[in-house]
Amino acid sequence: MNAPNPIANIEHWQERVDLAAAFRWTARLNLHEAVANHFSLSVNDSGTKFLMNPNQVHFSRIRASDLLLIDADDPETMQGPDAPDPTAWGLHGGLHRHCPHARCAMHVHSIYATVLACLEDPVLPPVDQNSAMFFNRQVVDAHYGGLAFEDEGERCARLFNDPKKKVMIMGNHGVMVIGDTVAETFNRLYYFERAAETYIKALQTGMKLKVLSDEIAEKTAHEIETYPEQDVRHLAELKAILDEEGSNYAT
Repeated sequence: MNAPNPIANIEHWQERVDLAAAFRWTARLNLHEAVANHFSLSVNDSGTKFLMNPNQVHFSRIRASDLLLIDADDPETMQGPDAPDPTAWGLHGGLHRHCPHARCAMHVHSIYATVLACLEDPVLPPVDQNSAMFFNRQVVDAHYGGLAFEDEGERCARLFNDPKKKVMIMGNHGVMVIGDTVAETFNRLYYFERAAETYIKALQTGMKLKVLSDEIAEKTAHEIETYPEQDVRHLAELKAILDEEGSNYAT
């Protein structure tokens, strides 16, 4: 069981607990960038109010009660004492302002996704079951423009114009993954990094790759999308492990 809410009036407690668990597990898998990178989760119907990690706190220490509650439409956000990281505000503020279907967003510079983003052709092909789940479900940003302050964040956000495409390979940068819930988005992030690792290591053999047909890749992607509760169970098991270890993530 998750630890009880220690602050009686704190808002969006279960969402905070789920997001904190995702931060902790991202650090454990070494998909993080220490005190950089950011996750966010919308908590209102329009998607403009969202939870996000505080400025430059290590992923391995983030607790549910630490998470900031931010309004993407509030121009004074960066003026307060608890202002978020400027690039987090630029990237996630722009995303939640322009993409209501992006309820949850996770941005990392994980090793294999970033190696993929550095290739001339960074599209992940369907070379195995994991990579097939991203067939026709990824978008490439081929025009890296520096740190994701507001203008760059707005530009990136507008690339998520097809709700079917929920992974952005950010050229020369990293990856942005979106979804409806923390469980769905973290699950997608996890499997994208695993798939990218398989692909990069397959390329390192120097041998010709056997790529799945479009028909089988699309069939596989659809089957995984409709597989019952796999993402929910994944996150529940991670929280159970953290709870058994006595982690303070849910405080």
